Amino acid sequence: MNEHSTLLVTVSGRDRPGVSARLLSTLSVYPVTLVDLEQVVVGGRLVLGAVLAVDDGVAPGVSHDRVFTELRSAVEKTCIDLDMDVEFSRGNGRVGAASADQLHITILADPLRPGALGAIASCIARAGANIDRIERLASYPVTSIELDVSGADPERLRGDLSMEAATQAIDVALQPSGLHRRAKHLVVMDVDSTLIQGEVIELLAEHAGCADEVARVTEEAMRGEIDFEDSLRRRVAMLKGLDASAVDRVREQLVLAPGARTLVRTLKRLGYECAIVSGGFSQITDVLVERLGINYSVANTLEIVDGKLTGELVGPIVDRKGKAEALRRFAGEAGVPLSQTVAIGDGANDLDMLQAAGLGVAFNAKPVVREQADTSVSVPYLDTIVYLLGITREEVEAADRMDDLDPATAH
Repeated sequence: MNEHSTLLVTVSGRDRPGVSARLLSTLSVYPVTLVDLEQVVVGGRLVLGAVLAVDDGVAPGVSHDRVFTELRSAVEKTCIDLDMDVEFSRGNGRVGAASADQLHITILADPLRPGALGAIASCIARAGANIDRIERLASYPVTSIELDVSGADPERLRGDLSMEAATQAIDVALQPSGLHRRAKHLVVMDVDSTLIQGEVIELLAEHAGCADEVARVTEEAMRGEIDFEDSLRRRVAMLKGLDASAVDRVREQLVLAPGARTLVRTLKRLGYECAIVSGGFSQITDVLVERLGINYSVANTLEIVDGKLTGELVGPIVDRKGKAEALRRFAGEAGVPLSQTVAIGDGANDLDMLQAAGLGVAFNAKPVVREQADTSVSVPYLDTIVYLLGITREEVEAADRMDDLDPATAH
């Protein structure tokens, strides 16, 4: 079969039950094979495209042109009955397997303006690539659109998209297509300012009366201006003498990032493994593990003697290198290749972990992290990460309803 022996039939009009069944029933009378088929409904309007090829075993003396001519006449009559529009085109449509170089581009924006999407489309065209499909993944709390693109050099396109995304103030992620998106994943999250709002050490510092000093050192560390371990030890030393009951009060103050529960709940339903790696403290992360059902966890540990913080830490430090090592260790224990891991973080001490993962996501991150991560998310909703995995908002909410959860409140 060659491309010129195919016929593209495109039907559009008001959607209602039975339209697709009626059209396919009309086609079933003819000796044709469905080579490609796609249907979308936007705003109550249906668009159905079908690429047809005449069967190899068609009766002797019956030409392809004759089959297509009779088929066109029948489809036109059916569309008149259905009050639908129809167009025909020879030699169009995708024939055979999908392109091996296909890429997924996921766009996140709040709001998504036509000009921004147009700028991304122009960027793709300049790279000599073609947009094969566009699908909406979510309309709230942010708009997410996914494009299937073929014919592009991934590295060149990634750089061009990154610059255009910054110009348009939107988030754009580029990933290779394939079965890997449906395979088992390990998702590893930073804790402070990622899984939860704020920094735990700053909450402890408020109880110790040294909040401003600790916050200043934290900012320097997150920007990568000073060594993380040195900054951590300096900040913990300021907590010396603080009553251990302050740790309990901080646990009660914890506020999850918007969408954190939805993210973890959705991933676990899909059989994903979830992990947290923290430069913070196990006295806090252990509670999050229990509340959210996290599979793996590693964090630093505050030394507490006689009910007081000593200003020291116990055991090895979980720093930038330690986070990457934890990701690799968790992946090994979960039986997940690194290519199937996703890492999410916001600070410079997350960079090694983000770069080691199959997909590194900078979540509301410092500039140095956004520049080096695979992609960045600048909206405050942690569950938008599911869109990068091709999961739609409708699928998330349908699963919530099956568990008798109200999608409007189950965040």
